[in-house]
Amino acid sequence: MSMQEKLEQLQVLRSKVQAGGGDKRIDKQHAAGKKTARERIDYLFDPGTFREIDVFAGDPNKNPGEGVVTGYGLVDGRKVYIYAQDFTVTGGSLGKIHAQKICKVLDLAMRTGAPVIGLNDSGGARIQEGVDALNGYGEIFFRNTIASGVIPQLSVIMGPCAGGAVYSPALMDFIFMVNGTSQMFITGPQVIKAVTGEEVSMEQLGGAMTHNQTSGVAHFMGEDEEHCLDMVKQLLSYLPLNNNEQPPAYEAQEPAVDKEVLLDIVPTQPNMPYDVKKVISAVVDGGEFLEVLPLYAKNAVIGFARMNGQSVGIVANQPDFLAGCLDINASDKISRFVRFCDAFNIPLVTFMDVPGFLPGTAQEFGGIIRHGAKMLYAYSEATVPKITIILRKAYGGAYLAMCSSSLRADMVYAWPTAEIAVMGPEGAVNIIHRNEIANAENPMQERERLVKEYRDNFANPYVASSRGFVDDVIDPRDTRARIIDALQVLSSKRESRPGKKHGNLPV
Repeated sequence: MSMQEKLEQLQVLRSKVQAGGGDKRIDKQHAAGKKTARERIDYLFDPGTFREIDVFAGDPNKNPGEGVVTGYGLVDGRKVYIYAQDFTVTGGSLGKIHAQKICKVLDLAMRTGAPVIGLNDSGGARIQEGVDALNGYGEIFFRNTIASGVIPQLSVIMGPCAGGAVYSPALMDFIFMVNGTSQMFITGPQVIKAVTGEEVSMEQLGGAMTHNQTSGVAHFMGEDEEHCLDMVKQLLSYLPLNNNEQPPAYEAQEPAVDKEVLLDIVPTQPNMPYDVKKVISAVVDGGEFLEVLPLYAKNAVIGFARMNGQSVGIVANQPDFLAGCLDINASDKISRFVRFCDAFNIPLVTFMDVPGFLPGTAQEFGGIIRHGAKMLYAYSEATVPKITIILRKAYGGAYLAMCSSSLRADMVYAWPTAEIAVMGPEGAVNIIHRNEIANAENPMQERERLVKEYRDNFANPYVASSRGFVDDVIDPRDTRARIIDALQVLSSKRESRPGKKHGNLPV
């Protein structure tokens, strides 16, 4: 066979692989509102930069590409690895070679220090391959675990993801879903009905809204596939390639609003709600804030922004929801985010306005003690620069949990509206002055007087400042400048901890 004939044979085989499951199955994929694996890759990567690997793995005649496209390329000029399951080939089901291709990508990403993106669209394990398929999942899970904290791992659910397949995304750092076309669940509706008698649709059980709002399994939701992939690109822009690098620096931008607005956002009255995201947008570059888990545990706000062109992780209480109390879900949400930022050298900026941990039997029985301890652990463990701004309430154990100086916040600033105390003035007065109030001629009037006295004497930023727990009480309009200054000062921060295999996080 001549070289020309060999080249023609190569082109025929390559064309078969690139055609996936063929026009009929591709049309069916499009009819379901979904792109093909290769179309998704083309949209995500910079034009002409994607390089496929393991092109001819498996049988190009029966299972082209073994139902998964793998390789690497550039996203906004930065190297990224990817595996994209191809639903047009055997339903994207996972078999031995399919898993080997994914494992190779994960190994290469680890060795070269680059993020990995998994596009999931699969009918599950290839049942006819039996234990080989199960082992394939296990090999992927192991690599996800070893890669955790070393390279960013992003999982995008773009179709079905069921059974054992859900655990690889769960082990990765962030999960994206597409509203209406992606589902995740351990057991499907039919099995649930047979076992428990419950009737539930696939969308109710494992759709994007379910996992973004109710379970907290997924972190982002796109309205369509392009919107979802755009969010992937946006998130990557805040992240370093690996744990030995710093996040990319961008040109600084002034906030989108005048700093004077900061004087009017936080009410001086302690029980009035407000939207803390207005504070965030008024101090970060260009007012741009990529919120993570925006629909879940809305009493806490987490996400990425930039200060003077530098990536930061933002954590805040949200007084607009549950008064900003910390509960089980908010504690989990904050803890995992703090640990991610710490693993990838992203400084933490915390905006505190917290009246306490949410009271009630549901929280106590659900283990709020254990879940709240995760926050204490995560913030204490973090060695990145930690800057805390106390906006208003800072009560009790919740004050400590929101990165107080006790948990080694590097800089703690307070607004003049800050109230730092063991508990709120009303609760404290009820305990301390119970007899005086009961015996007073006008109990309500006496209680109001004592509350004001307590607030003036104890629930203010100056007592904590006098003890060294607050570094400075600042004009709200100076917040951005003080954070930027602190980030510059802390850029050379080095902190060592006792040598150990690992700690025991209260999971």
